[in-house]
Amino acid sequence: MPDATPAKRDRHARRPVLQPGETCWRVERADRLAVLIDGAAFFDAARAAMEKARRSILLVGWDIDPRMRLDPDRPEPLGDFLARLVVERPELRVRALKWDMPFPITLEHPHEPLEDLDRRTGDRLNARLDGELPVGAAQHQKILVIDDALAFCGGIDLAGDRWDTPEHRDDEPRRRWPNGEAYAPRHDVMVMVDGSAAAALADLARERWRCATGEALVPCPPADPDPWPETVAPALTGATVGVSRTIPETADHPAVRESEALIFAAIAAAERTIYLENQYFASARLADALAARLSEPDGPEVVLIVPMESPSWFDRMAMDTPRSVALQGLRAADRHGRLRAMTPVTPAGTGIVVHSKIVVVDGRLLRVGSSNLNNRSMGYDTECDLTVEAALEEMAVSEAIVATRDRLLAEHLGVEPALLSATVKQTGSLVAAIDRLNKDEGRRLRALPTADPSLTEQAFATLRIADPDHPDEAWAVWKRVPVPPPARPALRAAAAVLLTAGVAMGVWGVARGLNGATPETDHPED
Repeated sequence: MPDATPAKRDRHARRPVLQPGETCWRVERADRLAVLIDGAAFFDAARAAMEKARRSILLVGWDIDPRMRLDPDRPEPLGDFLARLVVERPELRVRALKWDMPFPITLEHPHEPLEDLDRRTGDRLNARLDGELPVGAAQHQKILVIDDALAFCGGIDLAGDRWDTPEHRDDEPRRRWPNGEAYAPRHDVMVMVDGSAAAALADLARERWRCATGEALVPCPPADPDPWPETVAPALTGATVGVSRTIPETADHPAVRESEALIFAAIAAAERTIYLENQYFASARLADALAARLSEPDGPEVVLIVPMESPSWFDRMAMDTPRSVALQGLRAADRHGRLRAMTPVTPAGTGIVVHSKIVVVDGRLLRVGSSNLNNRSMGYDTECDLTVEAALEEMAVSEAIVATRDRLLAEHLGVEPALLSATVKQTGSLVAAIDRLNKDEGRRLRALPTADPSLTEQAFATLRIADPDHPDEAWAVWKRVPVPPPARPALRAAAAVLLTAGVAMGVWGVARGLNGATPETDHPED
């Protein structure tokens, strides 16, 4: 594959992207690693692994809904499944930690089902809410650990609207909320690891539990039996995995911004291709870094896969408007035609909700996690990402990274991965392969709109409404004004700031009225 061979830079002198204490917390070994694409694959593997649990199931999520079903063809909801496991296994403890999300998010993701599960089960099944974060910050990590021996990490919560298959059918009757309402096709990704990589995720999940509840958990003894699901074949064996975190600054602890450092280092290291899938693309600094690479005569291709639009009005204003501004900058920098910013749709043209958080750089690096490409994920919310980096001599790892990227992109294009891989090899270009294989009907990718951002969109992008970078600026919108200000006419900039300030006050007032006190809604949906 073109991505897995030496290229323009001196690869033999390259510095690893994974640097403990800088771009990651720890670098650990996974004896086995699998990439689970879309909710059905993750839920099947999670169910099989939890069926094997003997000591501990530790679940940390943005949302955990006991009413959801891991298998829509089985009547048993998640809460009953976990309660049954505890009854059947006297030594098993189950702990579930969900973000203590504020109103109005709880209208769609209520706390009551989890609280009811905690009340109706014994002391070996504990469900708690995590409110130990700066005001407005979200607990956004998605981690499931079985007996400290097997762990999942990525973008999928055990929530009511996460199940879907890679086919993303228009007429999928199983894609329904617990109340029976249908939801849109949804694409997402998780990674499953064992070995010391799983133990590291166990340490991280235990620490989040301690921060939220005050209870310090003891590590599990060695697992027996092996909880790895027999139906899942590993993509890699003996892989080196970096664990990167985002943890907001508090009075007791400094900020941890490893995931932020990782994404910028990955962009800087790219030689041929940068492939990104994400729910959001709202970081101006990230857009600037990509624009700088696009402007290089021999820089990498950049493929960005995002949803057509966010589901709610607030998300569209808070996240999609900065995306319009960021895309305008990328397109202006793309003088060499190496950018593709696209969204997947079903055969009927229905937009697929892209919720995955993927970074693939050449055949060198694969990152799967919870971090969005926005400001919150770099310093305000809690995040966890796993990264596989191929050393120069690790061609099998490099090939597995490229194969994962091709699986993802082939799903969006509605073609077989082998055809995509062959086309990339034939053309020597990921962008050229997309252009050749994309279709006008069926499963396909659509280019994102190219309209210039409006004044309102520029205003929201400038002050990053609902997208603070760190707790210090969370409720001080004026601190988000770039210094020096954006390179545009002073009058236009002043108008944008004034307009945004007015909109921000309006949003604040609505939030205050809904909450009856101070607003706690300076965050978008998950």
